[in-house]
Amino acid sequence: MAVVGVLALQGSYNEHMSALRRIGVKGVEVRKPEQLHGLDSLIIPGGESTTMAKLANYHNLFPALREFVGAGKPVWGTCAGLIFLANKAVGQKLGGQELVGGLDCTVHRNFFGSQLQSFETELSVPMLAEKEGGSNTCRGVFIRAPAILEVGSDVEILAECPVPSGRPSITIPSAEGVEMCVSGCSFYSSTLLTKCFEKYYYMSSGYPDGSLVENILQITLSLLCTDLQCILPWQEEVYSKDRVIVAVRQGNILATAFHPELTSDCRWHRFFLDMDRESHPKAFSALSLSSSSRGSEGGSKTKPFDLPIFE
Repeated sequence: MAVVGVLALQGSYNEHMSALRRIGVKGVEVRKPEQLHGLDSLIIPGGESTTMAKLANYHNLFPALREFVGAGKPVWGTCAGLIFLANKAVGQKLGGQELVGGLDCTVHRNFFGSQLQSFETELSVPMLAEKEGGSNTCRGVFIRAPAILEVGSDVEILAECPVPSGRPSITIPSAEGVEMCVSGCSFYSSTLLTKCFEKYYYMSSGYPDGSLVENILQITLSLLCTDLQCILPWQEEVYSKDRVIVAVRQGNILATAFHPELTSDCRWHRFFLDMDRESHPKAFSALSLSSSSRGSEGGSKTKPFDLPIFE
């Protein structure tokens, strides 16, 4: 039987584990690199992406996660997991966060606003209905959610969401000569370094001549994140489209900006397992998912009580 790992550093990993149990699939909580060995696929759950990144760094998980994605094994990221898998992310906190990457898209970390702007809505998902049965819509639970601003040519768009009225503007930095490397979460600018040099030159006056430049660079890097806002002019750029991408697939990677694990509709989990089955058909020889059980998920006659289910 296939074994699905769930990254269990923080966030809604318990809810994903519960959803897997409901459809008869073994889930394994993953907190350390060695626990990825032997898994057929991996779910990176929703949560607080910065906290998850810090914990992943602490456990030295990023190299192993990148290797897992690069090996072609199915990986599904929900909400914060989407941010983890994106090649580029904007709207991050000062200092940024490390990303796993692999998904050719640009994601905005808090596109829909703060926790107070969290919402639920019906999403049109004809592809999901065609493959897994049930209704042509699914419940989308968006909790301080990200969204996908643009995708590469190899990325398949699975769902879009109307942009709510009153959504906060997207704030991005604008400064001549500044390049924000969001995938590596580092900032570089000769103009910025010059300003830091001028501003903090007096702090290096006591260093020996041979280490003057090195110490100035160390000071610049240590103060860069805290002083970034006062050095760079910021401007607001309004997202002008009336719909935004919230679910995509690229090869072995599935990503959703919302939380299917917080509803009783398990079709997204079944869809992910079908991706796993495509990659490892032998692992699913003992797993039987009847057509009747597939058709009942999100059925059109009786809508399920679509609230979180805890075990």
